[in-house]
Amino acid sequence: METSVTIIPESVRALSPLSDYADHYTLSTDVRATPEQWARAMFGDVPNAAERLIWSGFLGLRLSREPSPQTVAGWRIAEQGPGWIRMEAASWCLTANIVVRAGDGQVAAATFLRYERRLGQVIWAALSPIHRALVPRILRMGAAARERR
Repeated sequence: METSVTIIPESVRALSPLSDYADHYTLSTDVRATPEQWARAMFGDVPNAAERLIWSGFLGLRLSREPSPQTVAGWRIAEQGPGWIRMEAASWCLTANIVVRAGDGQVAAATFLRYERRLGQVIWAALSPIHRALVPRILRMGAAARERR
C-alpha cells in the first residue's frame, strides 16, 4: 500500500469552499468501502484523546463528543455524494473540511482550511508538519481496519 501526497484535482477542490490551505493524500488499495465507512475507519465515531488534543485543544475546533450518524470523529457530515464525503468543523480562528473520496482502487483524504483570524494561520503553520506526517499513517490505519472487517 503506497501513500502519496498528490496535486489536488479540480474535482476534489470543488467539494470544499475553503481555500486558504489545502492538501490531498491518496492510498492505493483493493479494499472496497463507502467514503463514510472509510472516514469512520480512519477517524472513528468520536474523537480519541490525541484527536481532541490537536483538533479541540490546539485548533479550538468545536466537535461533538457523542457518536451520531451525522458526525464522524466529532466532525459534522456537511455533505455527501457518489464516492465522497465532506466533514466540517470550526473554531474562532479557522474553519476546516476533511474530504474523503473512495473508488477506482484508491482512497483519498483532502484537508481544506479557511483562516478566520491571523492566529489561525500561525497555529496551522506550527501544526501542519505534524498533520502532513500523520495523514499517510491515518490512511494506512484506515485500510488495515477495513481489511479486518
